[in-house]
Amino acid sequence: MTPEQAAATAMTGLATIVGAFAESPQTLRRARLLGLSGWAYHVSARAGALGDVRPETVAAAIGFIAPDAVIDGWESTAKASAPMEVASWHLHELCKWGIEQLGGFPRLDRMLELAGRVVDAVDCAALPLFAAWRAMPVPDRAAGARAAVALHLLHEHRLGVHLVAVRASGLTPLQAIIAGPEGETGAVAFGWQPPYPPAGPIVRRLMWADSVASALAGQAYGALDMAERIELVGLLQSMSQRLTH
Repeated sequence: MTPEQAAATAMTGLATIVGAFAESPQTLRRARLLGLSGWAYHVSARAGALGDVRPETVAAAIGFIAPDAVIDGWESTAKASAPMEVASWHLHELCKWGIEQLGGFPRLDRMLELAGRVVDAVDCAALPLFAAWRAMPVPDRAAGARAAVALHLLHEHRLGVHLVAVRASGLTPLQAIIAGPEGETGAVAFGWQPPYPPAGPIVRRLMWADSVASALAGQAYGALDMAERIELVGLLQSMSQRLTH
């Protein structure tokens, strides 16, 4: 398994694990307690790590959410609390969730070691959200907490390199969503308004972008040897299955 193949294979497991946290009742309940809509919470929890920046900067860093939707979510959060505070709370909840949901996972320490080496190997140039999250101190040193943060960082890394690859392919973020499996449904979910571009002519460009994203992400997975990459991917698959069954 090459580093590029490891990055591509790990992507699904990482999305499932991070999604399980994002959709957990505790996470959704806390957003309501903060007085935020789900949309405002999503934007500020993810991008609040950037600190006190303009909403246009947030839109540029996230990329795939329509700028108007990002601005609305960011400004709605700012009326109630600082986005950085939302991100800090999100990190604390991620650690709590990791202790509860990942703490009993077999070979957790080994997965943490392997994932941590990949996280440490990431060159964060052109990855502002990854860089901001990696710089945030982890508030709990329990293995489950640190594992949850490491997997969140790997997922954020993949999202970041995907945006870079999409732009390198000549696609806009909206075109990439339309050319993807969710098409117009995905565009609506990410706040984009019609009319939408036709998908047919741009699907091949998105395939190229996906390949480039795996190559970029794979640079960090090169910190592991082949056996370790296979081991990490297997552990991620096992964890994702455990969380969804």
